[in-house]
Amino acid sequence: MRDFTSDHSALALNTATLGHNLDGYGAGWSPEQVIDACAARGLAGIVFWRREIGTRAVEIGERVRAAGMDVVGLCRTPFLVGPLAPPTPQGIMDDFHASIDMAAALGTRVLTIVTGGVEPGTKGHGESQRLVADRVARAAPYATDRGVNLALEPLNPVYAGNRTCIMTLRDALRVCDMVDAPNVGVAVDVYHVWWDSDLAAACAAAGDRILGFHLCDWLAETKDVLLDRGMMGDGVADIRAIRTAVEGAGYGGPCEVEIFSVGNWWRRDPDDVLDAMVERFRTVC
Repeated sequence: MRDFTSDHSALALNTATLGHNLDGYGAGWSPEQVIDACAARGLAGIVFWRREIGTRAVEIGERVRAAGMDVVGLCRTPFLVGPLAPPTPQGIMDDFHASIDMAAALGTRVLTIVTGGVEPGTKGHGESQRLVADRVARAAPYATDRGVNLALEPLNPVYAGNRTCIMTLRDALRVCDMVDAPNVGVAVDVYHVWWDSDLAAACAAAGDRILGFHLCDWLAETKDVLLDRGMMGDGVADIRAIRTAVEGAGYGGPCEVEIFSVGNWWRRDPDDVLDAMVERFRTVC
């Protein structure tokens, strides 16, 4: 396992940690302010949300690289199934392609897929997983042509009704097998998988299909399952054990801090959040 106690050059910021994934939260820093602050701290890169980018993908990507960093990823595709997905199959695929285009324009190789929940008119998750596999399989060649990998992210089971139909890394790998495309893999997020007693074995099975690793913590007294994530070290997740499993599978890429925290971290000065992120990465991750 890599030693981060005196080296945080693998650390990346997901801008959700500053509240940039939702309107009206955080300090409202521009992409330029975020880039400059991350570069000043020696971060590996940044993961943006589509809502921040607009028509400026090429410009923002170039600025990140000029600052000595990478655009580590892009959040995210539309929901592909479930009650929160675009209303028509064609609308889903059009938005899916638009997210791939944005990732390519940014110059990132990883686009995160959050699948969406149970497809209306169905029960359980089997049919929804099959629909996701079909839609990812249809988009995968388009992504390949643009140099983009697609990372299926399992979500904590608390989101299994409306936001996800894959709750474990095993679920995500099963969908990957159904798609059977070389540019389709998985993202492992501490918040969503920390509870899974099969995680180490699933990471080993994933191998080089792990395309991203996301850091945060699960608070023992979580007040909001969507918007009350903890900074690393503040919760009950065994982050080092999870990283051991992820890196033992062969992953050596960036470690992306992604914290949704409406009542805590989003209310703080972004400089303080970034400094805390670096310190926790070195001491508890």
